[in-house]
Amino acid sequence: MNKSKSSSVFKTNFTKSVALPSLTIIIAISLFCGFFSKEAEQSLNFVKDIIFKNLSWLYVLLVTVFVLFLITLAISKFGKIKLGADDSEPEYSFFSWVAMLFAAGMGIGLMYFGVGETMSHYATPANANLAENLRAKEAQLYTFFHWGFHAWSIYGVVGLSLAYFAYRHNLPLAIRSGFYPILKSKIHGRFGNIVDIFGLCSTFFGIATTLGFGVVQLSAGLVSLGVIAESSFNYQIAIVLVVMIIAVLSAISGLGKGVKKLSELNIIMAVLLMLFILIAGPTIYILSTFTEGLGHYISHFISLTFNTYAYEKGSQEWFSKWTILYWAWWISWAPYVGLFIAKISKGRTIREFILAVLFIPAFFNFLWMTVFGSSAVWIDEHVAHGALSEFAKNPDTLLFNFFTYFPLTTFLNILSILIICVFFITSADSGIFIMNGIASKGAVSSPKWQSVFWGVLLSLLSLSLLRTGGLASLQTMTLITALPFGIIMALLCYNLWKALVVDSEYSDKKYSHGSLNWNNSNWKEHLEKIVTVSKKKDIHKFLSGTVKKAFEELLAELAKNNIEATINSFSSPHQAVEIEIKYDQLRNFKYGVMAQVQTVSETFIKEENTPNVDVETVFLPITYFGDHRMGYDIQYLTKDGIISDVLREYERFLNLSSEGDHDLIMKPNS
Repeated sequence: MNKSKSSSVFKTNFTKSVALPSLTIIIAISLFCGFFSKEAEQSLNFVKDIIFKNLSWLYVLLVTVFVLFLITLAISKFGKIKLGADDSEPEYSFFSWVAMLFAAGMGIGLMYFGVGETMSHYATPANANLAENLRAKEAQLYTFFHWGFHAWSIYGVVGLSLAYFAYRHNLPLAIRSGFYPILKSKIHGRFGNIVDIFGLCSTFFGIATTLGFGVVQLSAGLVSLGVIAESSFNYQIAIVLVVMIIAVLSAISGLGKGVKKLSELNIIMAVLLMLFILIAGPTIYILSTFTEGLGHYISHFISLTFNTYAYEKGSQEWFSKWTILYWAWWISWAPYVGLFIAKISKGRTIREFILAVLFIPAFFNFLWMTVFGSSAVWIDEHVAHGALSEFAKNPDTLLFNFFTYFPLTTFLNILSILIICVFFITSADSGIFIMNGIASKGAVSSPKWQSVFWGVLLSLLSLSLLRTGGLASLQTMTLITALPFGIIMALLCYNLWKALVVDSEYSDKKYSHGSLNWNNSNWKEHLEKIVTVSKKKDIHKFLSGTVKKAFEELLAELAKNNIEATINSFSSPHQAVEIEIKYDQLRNFKYGVMAQVQTVSETFIKEENTPNVDVETVFLPITYFGDHRMGYDIQYLTKDGIISDVLREYERFLNLSSEGDHDLIMKPNS
């Protein structure tokens, strides 16, 4: 009995072919970075330099494709497609949804770089010869660029692809599912395992790197409050343990209860902090730079998007250090954030998903970076007289040094530490949830001990790397892995587009024209017509019999009304018959029917429970008209039905002709 109880406690839904190789890679690389930190740093930096010097253009091109791809989808007819069944509704309220987007996507980065990035660009601009009065403006521009639409398009591509295939096609919520259009059932095999292994490793390393940022900034904040004497490793152990215990408890409570509540709490605290800085700081200056900064960003959007600094050699080092590292950073986070966004986005339309994911977080980031960044620049110029610029190279403490120029400094430090903690917890919480999902091929729920396992593993490896100085090497390796995953993302775009084309065609497929006139009394006859596949001889018989007899009967009736018409028959390239009424200035009215070839899919032929089809092509009677409009299938129309259909088209022709000159009604030379 005890044995049974023990086995049930440690029951797992891990997929061995994904979990075991991933854990082997994660532990091996972490041990290498931890025990051989110098060798690891040298090796990884060597590879990074090669990639960034020779393939920076590829990063730029990939991110550009992601932005354009999502914008195209949003404005296209595909935008109305739902991430789920047509009648599905969103699981979370709009506010909760947006709050979770922030917590997962940017989180700690907003706190770490809110002051730090603008001040870094201000103190060390991309263009060393930049005029003094333009440094602040350009610093804000590049901060917007790195934290705006491009970053969120990276997350959006992965999130949209996985949400679509998971909720629209009932596939597992896993990266492998995004390759279904080209791999079909093979996504469950070796290739799918490789994709998920890569996604799981990238997610783990991304979270570990986030823990590193969070720990060092929390340590600096606690030092500024006097809670701890110094940012030593012993204090970092305590910080990691406390935060990870809370994160694991939140993960065990379930996504809806844990991340949802924490995210809503944190977005409220973050907004309150931002409003305080806005009101207590140089308010008019902040609002003015925000308005001007948006315009400056929009007007330079295209040039920023495609710029590789090929003609500006002096700026290439800055470009690699900032833009390329950011693009690689966001891509390396894409499996984690994308899967999380997909998880919370069921029931949204594609257009709603893209507009919300691209614009709402980006707009908030612009406002946040302006409030903190512009305030810091103004204080540095008018109050600190360059003192803040001196801290630009040490972003761990820059935020807390920035707060010393505001009233209620202690309160601001405490509030900031709380926000960082909650961002820390929500990132770890949602990361644990996502890693459980990847390791179990998208399982909806996982045993609680697995959440504890991931939390313990993250804590142990992060602390060991912090202790040996190997965290920097792990961060570098995360950036390197971004390139192959960026290519995987490009393939996800292709697969998603291919699936959406099929989805749209399926949804827009109309009932056969002739079937609209069916009634209940002749249903057996209708069924026989449906299950009988028309071959070439059948359509020829239909054209020369039913269609031609309809035209002849109509021709006689038109003659009684003094309207002259003719019947024309053709045999090349396919058999066709038409009725034509000629005019002098108007285009001739023409209603024709031709035998058109249609290819039958091999899958349909091989199915046993379908109409008996033993050929790859069938023939359909398709209409055509004198105004070159696209015709339709009339195979189910009777003789009288065809006559009625011709009269409908003729009545339309007369109405258009009587309204005035129409290019498609008048003859070209009239």
